[in-house]
Amino acid sequence: MRRVGWLILVLVGALAWAQTPVRGGTLQIAVDSSPAGLDPHVATAFATFVVIGNIYEGLTEVDEGLRVRPALAESWKVSADGLTYTFKLRSGVTFHNGQAFDSKDVVATFNRVRDPKTGSPVASRFNLVKEVRATGPQEVVFELSQPFSPFLSELAGLSIVPSEYVTGGGDLQRRAMGTGPFQFKEWVPDTYIQLERNPRYWRQGRPYLDALRFNIVPDAATRQIGVSSGTYHFLPNIDPSLAVTLKNAPGVKLYTTQDLAYSLVGLNVSRKPFDNPRVREALNYAIDRSALVQAVYFGNGVPGGPLSPGLKGWASPTSAFPCYKPSAAKARDLLRQAGYPGGVDFTILVLGSVKTVVDAAQVLQAQLGAAGFRAKIEILELGKFVQEWRNSNFDAFVSLNGGSADPDGYLYRTFSTGGSTNVFKYSDARVDRLLEQGRTATTADARRKVYTELQVRLACQGPIAHLVYGTLFSAARENVQGFKPVPTRSLMYLRDAWLAR
Repeated sequence: MRRVGWLILVLVGALAWAQTPVRGGTLQIAVDSSPAGLDPHVATAFATFVVIGNIYEGLTEVDEGLRVRPALAESWKVSADGLTYTFKLRSGVTFHNGQAFDSKDVVATFNRVRDPKTGSPVASRFNLVKEVRATGPQEVVFELSQPFSPFLSELAGLSIVPSEYVTGGGDLQRRAMGTGPFQFKEWVPDTYIQLERNPRYWRQGRPYLDALRFNIVPDAATRQIGVSSGTYHFLPNIDPSLAVTLKNAPGVKLYTTQDLAYSLVGLNVSRKPFDNPRVREALNYAIDRSALVQAVYFGNGVPGGPLSPGLKGWASPTSAFPCYKPSAAKARDLLRQAGYPGGVDFTILVLGSVKTVVDAAQVLQAQLGAAGFRAKIEILELGKFVQEWRNSNFDAFVSLNGGSADPDGYLYRTFSTGGSTNVFKYSDARVDRLLEQGRTATTADARRKVYTELQVRLACQGPIAHLVYGTLFSAARENVQGFKPVPTRSLMYLRDAWLAR
């Protein structure tokens, strides 16, 4: 009996030792593509955010449960009318260049995002902000023109940059400069980006790792072999086929959560034939989303509409969207009604750096063909794809887009007339009114009613055919400890990661 007790004590002691974070080491990360740039205020691609997510911070952050938490703002007060937000900023925080963080940086960041010259896709998220002013070195006041329910969650996406660095000619596209746990060290184009530990980070004791090295590895097989052999420690946000391959690989573990990101077909409504709502509806009827889940996601996903099922209480079931019941006959009938009895020809631009996107485009090409949509696929590398996307130079595209912790974060910028990511040239007066109501309503029930109507209106005749919300997979070696996946695809918890020896 005494020996059994001794063994239990040894096991408990060993477990406690195993859970004690170990400092040091470089986390070798393999990613599929190189970012086009690092500026957090103009970036639109996952390839950028996967790198800068540990360089920059906002006044708030959204955690793994999609809850809003304090970050660079340690606390805040909201006026009774919901129009004034007063933030108390953390003291003792410095940027990676040694400049002290204070209220002037918050004001300068906000003004930069709102400046039309910046061309920030974040800008329309804050169009209800009337004024931002510094009322002290560690206090900032935001005055809103109307109540804005998602304001605190949206602030998590406003990366604070040092005012003096930007006004002094610092190039945020090439050399990121934030307050986060890791700081920019080196970028060898198409090879790797190295971040090193921020020794002055305000979260005491974090990070544990000395460095993050983002190795640019476009080939999925090479990434698979690398993590299996131990060359790489971590593969973030991997595609479902790679996840299936790695599921039982020795020494490898998978992290999973419901993804807020979605695959989609984007349609340019300023070009024929997609200027006609019936053609857009026909395209939705031509798609078999359940078949996509099986063929592209290996069953690890769900068909979904404008909002992710991960947004519990907000997302409508697909049964609410008649066009999600596939019918090639119905699609052909709608094309006839729209004046295209012989079908239509168009080109789909495809983001080639993401295997899931390429696979989805090829399956879609066959599905659409059966309904009279003759699609030519043009696969582009990331930089060219982003350029064509930003310039609305497409008939249609297939891509993977990020969601948001609040419905407004995605829907407003995407579907409002002139929205900062409304590259589809879409405009619907009723949608605009609903979007304004959704962000300004002050009760959850009122907002849910608005977003329920919006989803129905957008699902079948909007400029996006939403396809699938997948399970979000990341793969790591077994000695990677402390990391937690976040549905937004943020890698913020690399600040807590460490390598067991």
